[in-house]
Amino acid sequence: MDFLILSQGASFSPIQLFLDADLVVKAVIIGLALASIWVWTIIVSFVLKIRGINNQSEAFEREFWRTEDVDGYFKQHGKSDLPIAKVFAAGLAEWRRSTAVKTPDRQGTRERLATAMDSSIAAESEKLANRLNFLATTGAVAPFVGLFGTVWGIMRSFSAIAAEQNSSLAVVAPGIAEALFATAIGLFAAIPAVIAYNRFSHRLNQYEARMGRFADGFHGLLSRELEREG
Repeated sequence: MDFLILSQGASFSPIQLFLDADLVVKAVIIGLALASIWVWTIIVSFVLKIRGINNQSEAFEREFWRTEDVDGYFKQHGKSDLPIAKVFAAGLAEWRRSTAVKTPDRQGTRERLATAMDSSIAAESEKLANRLNFLATTGAVAPFVGLFGTVWGIMRSFSAIAAEQNSSLAVVAPGIAEALFATAIGLFAAIPAVIAYNRFSHRLNQYEARMGRFADGFHGLLSRELEREG
């Protein structure tokens, strides 16, 4: 009796369930498994990326507010790929263009500075959030894809009942097990995706606010310089 229970349990292992499934359920499971792998790849890479960006941005700001030579600082860091450095470069580039004339329009210069840095913040935020769309899509779609596998497995179970003219558990159990396995894989892909998307969106909002605060401070610095020149 114990051997029978073990053999029955082994037949319902995840690998065996996949091997016994038909092509449709196999396609659903493979698709969800690939989506889950890509979700975890995005999660790991984004955690490392946003951590590095935050550390580098903190060092960038600390060094920037200590410097007395903005142009010299730009020569050192103006070509950096760091998002906050791109905001700095956009603001300084607009400052140079606006003050290249003999009598610059101070109010117009302030407005153009704000617009240039705001546009840079939006562009950099969009770049950082690029791959997060996949997390949102997976979190929304994966449960329904798994549900499709569930429905298909239940349909096979009813077909088995009709073919065997037997409604015993031994007949319907394989199809139901495949159905529930597809649902489990869908949830396994969707739950981390939803959690990661919400968490990373919060982290991106924090970093966007950080760039905004830097842009405001840099805008104030250039505005005071504009008044002194005027």
